[in-house]
Amino acid sequence: MKTIAFHLNCLVQGGAERVVSNLANQFAKEGYKVYVATEWVDQNEFALDERVTRVHVGLREGDEKKNRITKFFLRIKYLKEFVKKYHPDVLIAFAQRANYRALMAAGNSDVPVVISIRTDPVGHYDALSDKVQIKWLFPKAAGCVFQTTGQKEFFKPYLQDNSRIILNPVNPKYFGVTAPSEREKAVVHHARLVDFKNQPMLCRAFIKVHEKHPDYVLKIYGPDSFDGTKEILEKIIAENHAEDYILLMGGSDELEKEIPKGAVYAFSSDWEGMPNSLLEAMAMGMPIVATDCPCGGPRTVMTDGKNGLLVPIKDEDKMAEGISKLIEDRELAERLGKEAAKIEEIANADAVFVQWRDYLDEVIARSKR
Repeated sequence: MKTIAFHLNCLVQGGAERVVSNLANQFAKEGYKVYVATEWVDQNEFALDERVTRVHVGLREGDEKKNRITKFFLRIKYLKEFVKKYHPDVLIAFAQRANYRALMAAGNSDVPVVISIRTDPVGHYDALSDKVQIKWLFPKAAGCVFQTTGQKEFFKPYLQDNSRIILNPVNPKYFGVTAPSEREKAVVHHARLVDFKNQPMLCRAFIKVHEKHPDYVLKIYGPDSFDGTKEILEKIIAENHAEDYILLMGGSDELEKEIPKGAVYAFSSDWEGMPNSLLEAMAMGMPIVATDCPCGGPRTVMTDGKNGLLVPIKDEDKMAEGISKLIEDRELAERLGKEAAKIEEIANADAVFVQWRDYLDEVIARSKR
């Protein structure tokens, strides 16, 4: 029986945590012995299959009183003890600090370490301390899983070999959604209201769209992140007297019913890893206008003019042009939407699991040679 271990901070509900919990459960069902090594237990976490063993590798009672440097090395020590005790065939780390910890704890052992990059490296992996750690630690990695081509290029030459690009699995409820016979005259968007999603740019772009198409509305679904973005949106709406045609819809548990009603889907982020909201919109067969944001998430899954339209980031004029184009050319819009829906072939849970399984099996086999 092959043994694999995942390492991350906790399993609180988030993108990386969802991927790890799903993968751990699937590997366990496939007969692998699976460990999930976490730093702490949080509220509202994803559930693990009873066959998955969760192990605490974080700070212990009394450690919190120690200084920051001591706590840093204790975290490495405890993870190293875990690796020595359970000796998995491969250790997979998720997220930045977990990547560093895993390579420090096991990078010189006979346990191969696969790291994963989950965000835009620019701004997250380019501080001086990161550059030092990357140069020292990343060559120890047996492999890396990226989400986008841009991420992979950023880490050249340290992580080009033995790496893979694997998407996040899309929730199956977004696949096979039937589009209405007649779509509403609405542009739709769903994401947290947060600065890097740049919904203010989308609102300003739509005000220009509305001048040409006054019968269309913009519906923005998503919860408030409380970083001030919602207040900025409300100010834009008020200053432009747009209360009747720019609608902040709040969060929804039925996006698979609401989003497909729209005529056009708009994605406006300034940067992302691999955005789940974009993958979900594609899965639902939406005609999409998306910013070509770093680190290449949209460009990894979209080809301009084939399964959506790509526009420059922070460019409200180009966003407005793209939205208007799909409003005015419904034949093009529906064709792009049908092509976008083909994302199901590579982003369904089974396909993503097979990619991970085949890659990890390859890493394990290579380490035993």
